[in-house]
Amino acid sequence: MSAASPWLLNINKQLNEPGLQSVFGREVSGYLFKVFLTNDSCWLIVYWPKGSRIAFRMAYSPDDQLELKRVLANDRAVTFTISSLMGEYEVVLTLSSEETPVIRLKTTLQTAAPLLFPYWPRDIVPLGASSSDVLAEGEVKVSQVGARSGQLYFNLTRPRAGSVLYLQNLTALADYNQDTETSAGGTVGGEWPEIGFALPPTLKNKSLKANKVYTLSDAIIAFSEEVPADEPAMVQQYLDLLAAIYLKLSTPATTYKHWPDILQKGLDDLQKSPGCWSQVSGNHYFNAYVCDYKTPPEIMVQLAVLLPLTDYTAWSGTQLEMIDKIKAGLPAFYNEELGTIMRWHPKMADTMEGEEEHKKPLVMDSWYLQHPLLNLSRLALKGDKIGKKLFLDSLEFAIKVARHFDYAWPVFYNMDTLEVVKAETQPGKGGEKDVPGLYAHVMLQAWELTGERRYLTEAEKAAQRLHRLGFELFYQANNTSFSAGALLRLYRITKKEIYKDLSYLCLANVFKNVKLWDCNYGYGKNFPSFFALFPLNDAPYTAVYEEQEVFCAFHDYLHHARGQDILPSVRLLLSEYIRFLIDRAVYYYPTMLPKELLSEKVKTGEVDPNLWIALEDLHDGWEKSGEVGQEVYGAGNAFGIVPRHYMRVVGQPFMIYTDYPTYGFSSTKQRQAEFRLAGDGRLAARVMLVKTGKEKIPAFEIRARGQQESLKGRQTKEGHLEFTVPGDSEIQISWHKR
Repeated sequence: MSAASPWLLNINKQLNEPGLQSVFGREVSGYLFKVFLTNDSCWLIVYWPKGSRIAFRMAYSPDDQLELKRVLANDRAVTFTISSLMGEYEVVLTLSSEETPVIRLKTTLQTAAPLLFPYWPRDIVPLGASSSDVLAEGEVKVSQVGARSGQLYFNLTRPRAGSVLYLQNLTALADYNQDTETSAGGTVGGEWPEIGFALPPTLKNKSLKANKVYTLSDAIIAFSEEVPADEPAMVQQYLDLLAAIYLKLSTPATTYKHWPDILQKGLDDLQKSPGCWSQVSGNHYFNAYVCDYKTPPEIMVQLAVLLPLTDYTAWSGTQLEMIDKIKAGLPAFYNEELGTIMRWHPKMADTMEGEEEHKKPLVMDSWYLQHPLLNLSRLALKGDKIGKKLFLDSLEFAIKVARHFDYAWPVFYNMDTLEVVKAETQPGKGGEKDVPGLYAHVMLQAWELTGERRYLTEAEKAAQRLHRLGFELFYQANNTSFSAGALLRLYRITKKEIYKDLSYLCLANVFKNVKLWDCNYGYGKNFPSFFALFPLNDAPYTAVYEEQEVFCAFHDYLHHARGQDILPSVRLLLSEYIRFLIDRAVYYYPTMLPKELLSEKVKTGEVDPNLWIALEDLHDGWEKSGEVGQEVYGAGNAFGIVPRHYMRVVGQPFMIYTDYPTYGFSSTKQRQAEFRLAGDGRLAARVMLVKTGKEKIPAFEIRARGQQESLKGRQTKEGHLEFTVPGDSEIQISWHKR
C-alpha cells in the first residue's frame, strides 16, 4: 500500500464505521450512489457493481459539525443544503442513466464571513472493497499539468473495479480565483491514494468576501467497469469517457467572427510591415518574429506561412506576389555537400551567437527537418517544381538520419556528424517522441508523389516506434496531430488495425494537453480560452502557430476518416476543437486585446499592438501575454481558416459559412448547394449565409436531409442569415432568383 497522511487514514476510518448511516441512496446503471455526513465533510460514496468503492468529498468545513438542513430530490438530481461555521453549502448531485455512467457534483458556498483557505484537502478517496478498510490500489494515467484541463484519469486495480475520468469544470471557479487572486492551474492531481481537486490556497489579504455565493467545485465524473488490458483499450476508454463528459459540460457560447476581414487586415500588415521581413543576397524572407533581425531566416518559418497562403490563393483565385518572393529564396537553404535542406540560411548561420544550444549553424532540432520536408511535399503534390526538387533531393538524408537513430530521435543533433547534442527533453523522458509519426507522414507523401514502395516501408518502420509510449508520446502539438493523420492514412492503405489504434494514441495525447475551461479571471476576462491547446507538455501558455497547424491537421484527419469506422468520440472532439478555435483564434492578435494585458518585456523582437500579426503566447489570467513575441510564422492563422470554413458560390452575393468542418460541398446553376457537416448529432453547429457585397441575400430555404420543414434562422445586424444545425447532418440550401 502507498504511504498515506494521517488525514487520509482518519477519513478512511470514519467512512468505514459500521454505524455510519447514509442520508441518500440511489442505484443507477448498476452503480450504487450513497451520501454520508461526517463531522466536517459531506461524502458521496460510489459502489461499483463488483463491490469496490470510491468516495468524493462534496462539502468541507474543518473541525466543524455540519448540519443537513434539506434534501430535495427528483429523477435526475438531488440538492443538499448544509449549514456550517463557514456559511451555507448547496450541493447538487446530478445522475444519468446512460450507457456510460456520468455524474456531476456542484458545490456552492454562501460565506458567513470573510474567509481565508490556507489549506484545502483533495476530494477523492479510493476506499477499496466494501468489506475492507484497506484503501484501493490504482494508477493515475493522466492528471492536470499547469493550466490544462482539470482532469484525472485513473484505474482501480486492486480490487480490480474499473476506471474513472474526473473533470473539474474550472470555469465555474472564476469568482473564487478573482477574489483570492489565485490560479486554477495545477489544482487537480495528487499522489495515490490522495488524489483529486484541491482549492488553491488563498493569500493574506486576498480573502473570500462575506455573504457572497462562490462555486467551490463543479466536477463531472465518468465511470467504467473496465480496467484496460492494453494501450489501445486504454486510449479508446480515455477518448470515450472524455467525450461522454464533454456532452455534460457547460460549454461557453461562441460568436461569429468575420474572418475574411480579419484575413485582409493580416495580409496587409504581413505584406507591408518592414518588421516582418529580412533580405539576404537579394531574396526576401519572413522573420520569425516582428523586428527579429538577429535570428537568421529559417526554412520552417518560410514554409509555415507559405503553405497557408497557397491554400488561400487556391480558394480565392487571387495571386500574391509575396508567394513568388518566398519561393525564390527557398533553394538557398539546400546544402549540396550534405544533400539536404538546412534549418538556418547558410549565408547568415554564422552570425548566431549560440546563446541557446540549438542556435548553432549545424545543430538540428529533430522536428525542424521533418516539418519543412512535409510542407515541401505539399508544395510538390500541388505541382510546384521548386518544392518538388528540394523535397526529393533531401529524402535520402532524412532516411539516413532516421536509420541512424533507429527511428527514435533525440532533441538536437549535428547535421554533419549526426552526433547527439541533446538526447532528452528531461532526464529519463526520452527525445522528441512524436517525430516518428511526423517522419511517417513525410514518407507517405514521398510514396504518394513517386509511387516507390520503399517510402511506404519507411513509414511503417517509423510508425511502429510509437507503440507503447502511452500518454508520454506528445512532444509538440502540431507534430503529434500530423502524426495522427499519417497513421490513419497508413491504416487505410494497409488495413492494419495497429495504425488506427496509434492514430487514436496521438489524438489522446493531444486532448490531454487542451484546456477544457475558460479563464474568466484577471486578464483572462479579456479573451476566450476554452478548448485552447498547449504547444508542449510543459508549456505555460497556448501558442498560435501550433494551434493553427493542429486545426489544419484535424481537418485533414476528418477528411481521411470519411467512410472509415472511426470512434464517434474522435469525430466529436475533433470537430469541437475546430469550432472553438475559430471563435477564439482572433484574440491572438494584439489589436483585439487591451494594451495593459501585453507584456512590457518581449523575449524576441518587438510587439506592435496595432499590427495584425498574432502574438505567440496567451497566458493564465494573472500573467501578461505576448512576452515571447509577435509571431510572423503564426500568420497562417486566418489563411487556414477562411478556405476551410467559407464556401464560395459563383456569381452570388454571399458565401456559405460553417463553424464545423464540412465534406462534399457542391453548388449548381439551379441555385442549390449541398454539403455534410462533421461532428456529432448531439451537438450543434452554426451555418450562415454571409453577405459579400451590398446586395441583399436572396430568399433562402435550408434544411437537413430527411426533414420536410425548413430550418428557422435569424438575420444579423450585418445582414447575414444564421442557422443552428445539428452536427453530422446533410445540409441542402436553395435560393430564389434575384
